[in-house]
Amino acid sequence: MIRRRVLWAVAVMAGLAIVGPFLPAYPLTLLTQALILGILAMSLDVLLGYTGLPSLGHAGYFGVAAYAVALLATERQVGLLGCAAAGLALATLTAAVFGIIAIRARGTYFLMITLALGMVVWGLAFRWVSLTKGDNGVSGVARPELGTLSLSAPLPFFYFSLVCAGVAFALLGLLVVSPFGLGLKGIRGSESRMEALGYNVWLHKYLAFVISGAFAGAAGVLWAYYNGFVGPTDVQLLTSVEALLMVALGGPGTLVGPAIGAGLIVFLKNFVSVYTKRWLLILGAVYIGVILFAPHGVVGALRGRRR
Repeated sequence: MIRRRVLWAVAVMAGLAIVGPFLPAYPLTLLTQALILGILAMSLDVLLGYTGLPSLGHAGYFGVAAYAVALLATERQVGLLGCAAAGLALATLTAAVFGIIAIRARGTYFLMITLALGMVVWGLAFRWVSLTKGDNGVSGVARPELGTLSLSAPLPFFYFSLVCAGVAFALLGLLVVSPFGLGLKGIRGSESRMEALGYNVWLHKYLAFVISGAFAGAAGVLWAYYNGFVGPTDVQLLTSVEALLMVALGGPGTLVGPAIGAGLIVFLKNFVSVYTKRWLLILGAVYIGVILFAPHGVVGALRGRRR
């Protein structure tokens, strides 16, 4: 089963790599955006799908890393490796601090605490004008260079994002099939049973929280270079809600599902909005339909039909 999934993932990655040069600039940038947000959705799936912890503050780690890259690249002219290391470290540190507060709660209380912590990050981004430029944001983030290769054109940056998404998928895939990942699934099923078996439930949940924040930071690093601009909108509640919708739409607990959900929402948002300003209503209707007729997401529905 695992070998077949790996082969499917490699086939999809190879197909995207082959199709990339033949796509116009606009679909190529949308596909790049879907890859970046797919990393964000997969990182949230570690919490929601595998540990059973729904979070509404995931945009905080995404935005913290993006701001770190934007400020270092524009004001200090730091290169790709330095910006990426700083963004990942800051996102991981933020998740480590927030996790100590949030993991103490359960259920709805956990959801509300993550919402409050995410709003703290948004408030800092909006009010700390001397650092974050407030509502104006940080603009002028140039695409980096990877050795002698410039990533300024859409196609090279697409390939760079594709490689990063593939690495993230592989690392998270190894995580969820490891004994630690199986422990997370057990905690999702029954915390009391896992405690009775001798597992340190709090430590498992805390490490899952930190790892999830670190991968969200990786998505934030790519987003800063992709968008060329970082502002309070990148850390607002809507970004966290969209990530949650991506996981629910594609199928929690699958990794592939959140990636598919990210692609669906990106293309729905950009193509449907061309024809109507009510695209949020259409997206909401699609989400309600999935919840009613495919509560385990698109991937869950396909697996159920196959069985």
